[in-house]
Amino acid sequence: MKHDFERLPKSVVPKNYHLHFIPNIPQFSFTGSASISIKIEEKVDRITLNSVDLKISNVRVKSADGNIQKCKEVVYLTEIEVVHFQFDTLSPGEYSLDMDFEGELNDKMKGFYRSKYFSHPDMQERYAAVTQFEATDARRCFPCWDEPALKATFNISMTIPQNLVGLSNMPLIEETKSENGTKTLKFGTSPIMSTYLLAMCVGEYDYVEGSSKDGVKVRVYTPVGKKQQGLFALEVTIKVLPYYKDYFQIAYPLPKLDLIAISDFAAGAMEGWGLITYRETMVLVDPENTSLIRKQNIALTVGHEVAHQWFGNLVTMEWWTELWLNEGYASFTEFLCVNHLFPEYDIWTQFMTDMHSPALDADSLDNSHPIEVEVNHPAEIDEIFDEISYNKGASIIRMLHNYLGDEDFRKGMHLYLTKHQYKNTITENLWESLEKASGKVVANIMRTWIKQMGFPKVKVVKDTQEENGRRLVLEQTKFTANGSIDEKSFWMIPISIATPKSANALTTVLDKKEMEVFIENVTENDWIKINPGTIGFYRTQYPPDMLEKFIPAIRDLTLSPLDRLGLHDDLFALVQNGSNKTVESLKLIDAYRNEDNFTVWSSIATSLSKLKNLLSHTDLTDKFNAFGRHIFTPLADKLGWETKDNESHLETLLRSLVLSKLVSFNCEKTCEEATRRFYLHKEGKQILPADLRMTCYRAVLQNADDKVYEEMLALYRSTDLHEEKDRISRALGSINNPTILQKVIAFSMSKEEVRAQDAVFVIASVAVNPKGRDLTWTFFKENWKILLDQYSGGFLLTRLVKHITENFASEEKALEVDSFFKTHEFPGAERTIQQSIETIRLSTAWLNRDLAEITEYLKDY
Repeated sequence: MKHDFERLPKSVVPKNYHLHFIPNIPQFSFTGSASISIKIEEKVDRITLNSVDLKISNVRVKSADGNIQKCKEVVYLTEIEVVHFQFDTLSPGEYSLDMDFEGELNDKMKGFYRSKYFSHPDMQERYAAVTQFEATDARRCFPCWDEPALKATFNISMTIPQNLVGLSNMPLIEETKSENGTKTLKFGTSPIMSTYLLAMCVGEYDYVEGSSKDGVKVRVYTPVGKKQQGLFALEVTIKVLPYYKDYFQIAYPLPKLDLIAISDFAAGAMEGWGLITYRETMVLVDPENTSLIRKQNIALTVGHEVAHQWFGNLVTMEWWTELWLNEGYASFTEFLCVNHLFPEYDIWTQFMTDMHSPALDADSLDNSHPIEVEVNHPAEIDEIFDEISYNKGASIIRMLHNYLGDEDFRKGMHLYLTKHQYKNTITENLWESLEKASGKVVANIMRTWIKQMGFPKVKVVKDTQEENGRRLVLEQTKFTANGSIDEKSFWMIPISIATPKSANALTTVLDKKEMEVFIENVTENDWIKINPGTIGFYRTQYPPDMLEKFIPAIRDLTLSPLDRLGLHDDLFALVQNGSNKTVESLKLIDAYRNEDNFTVWSSIATSLSKLKNLLSHTDLTDKFNAFGRHIFTPLADKLGWETKDNESHLETLLRSLVLSKLVSFNCEKTCEEATRRFYLHKEGKQILPADLRMTCYRAVLQNADDKVYEEMLALYRSTDLHEEKDRISRALGSINNPTILQKVIAFSMSKEEVRAQDAVFVIASVAVNPKGRDLTWTFFKENWKILLDQYSGGFLLTRLVKHITENFASEEKALEVDSFFKTHEFPGAERTIQQSIETIRLSTAWLNRDLAEITEYLKDY
């Protein structure tokens, strides 16, 4: 009998969980017992909660007066991950629901699962038992009310071998050792919180520790022998806790905060309250082997997860429909945090390429979704851990922060967190607090951004010179990836306008389809920039003569980096949707030859990569590579290979980017030098800086034969640093020999060599290589069952589907992908599949539309 998904009934609610766990790590299993304080609100004969892959026994309820009633029947509804406990009638009141349960320490990186590591110094294979409960996997560890609004307090205890470390959300309050070599750990009572925030880890770990200036004890747990690699994350955490305390005007509410590096971890990190779990590469910094871009990403990730301790943990969304409240806000705040701690990173400019631009790309598709999307079934939740919830959410918050001003924004956040602490909220609660603090209209404006899919294009339809300035007519329409017209969508758009004489010449809200604005004190030769700082979440389209006026300011760098970047990014998007011609964008890129900003170059590099991928379906690859070399060679000559004394963070990142692009554009000189340096590194004569390793690995691998491939595998096997393994395995996708690429795919699936969490990215690196596109698609079709079993119910599955399918550019391939997925179900990846098919058709249209002009433009290269 098929059961439809429903939210849990509210007739019985949990108040406190007393949970005891006994993991049997060598047997990959665990047993547990639960004593749950519950409140029965109305007369019932059945208690319903969530459970999956657990065997439950000895279920009973005990009333306040000591009366015990045994469960008559346990009914598992596996399809909807629910269990019913059948009793005689239970009257309203307070009870204890007790039971025993057992389960598997699975290898799926969800629930209570096993994580493989190698113990120092003998490098023996060992396993840890760790948890990952977001979004709906606490139910794999213990029977529970696994919905964010059904909060309770938790008392965790565990019995584990005496040589292992056991951690949970709260500090350890009691340890009892037994003669049989085990110990029982009891942890303090947690605050009232959602099940998905519970966390436990059992294994061999070292740690470094410190205290923040406001008295929070912080530890970073690492693999044994690697505790020094936890120092950077410790330093960031210790500094960011008082910063957030000051920003939110609320102290961190727990007595301790642990961060732990886990070997097998599907996500980047997870914000367990008081115990944050991380993939090793997202928290460990090795001074010699960690690149600066990785170190920067670790700072952002720590900032993100620590922000969740307030925004998500202290105040939690009512249901997964409001996931963006958690993730969008933390994704914005991580940039606030890193900007405060590391001003030299110029991180708000990087926000554009990390967050803003990918969100615009994703949200221009017909198969996007609103920020706030109705979630009905748990399988749908994983699909919204995407660019819309995170990146668009963060971009909308940034736009709102700018509109309100920092002071009123902070006041509003304090009001929101104070009013709703230890409770659950919906989006409207946030708007109420921000309106109250600022006195500005928030809800009416923000509903137009949250409730509907997509975003606007603001077009200058008229530019008239008058006596004291210029009069512009602005028009808003929906921006679409395929250039189609949508008359219905409408936004209330906070608009700013800048000129050479005024950074803030005009601020208004575009609250109709078309409006006139007058800009004072500008001549006909001055540029006028709509959306200065590229803070508004929209694209801007200028008439050609207005666009032309920016070129001198791009060349002499008098226009700000964010504005130089925004102009390029908007024009390239208008090229992709057919509003402008590709050649116009290539001509504009040529104006950036004096550019010195890393993030601006990063945006240009991304655009050129998209175009290179598109043209790989034609015979123009060599010509386009020559164009790429023409753009990047002068910069490479200026930067050189060697790090200079007192070089800035961003200069180091720029060198890495530029040399990497020249390798991808087959620059012979760069590839030769990269290869020379690689062999010096391999022979131990001259260590390659971590920032240049990926570039050199790819240069060596592009034309690799079997001998070179085996040399690279030997390098992979010789390191125990996860980041280095990551770098090497992802570089393998650069190989141009299809026979060896087949070996790379086989290597990615060898669980002894490549962790399941990393295999996805190795396969993806082959899929983006034109020589590997068809290989990976064939592999996927032949091995879909294995891949689905390994990754189902997690966002790694959607990543895999996206990377393998979206790089084609023909109607024939679009139909083939569509046909395959019509006969092979991939639950939770449905929207991703439709987005891929749409992307293939967009690429096909782009190629058909502009190929002749591009061919003509590139003929001189």
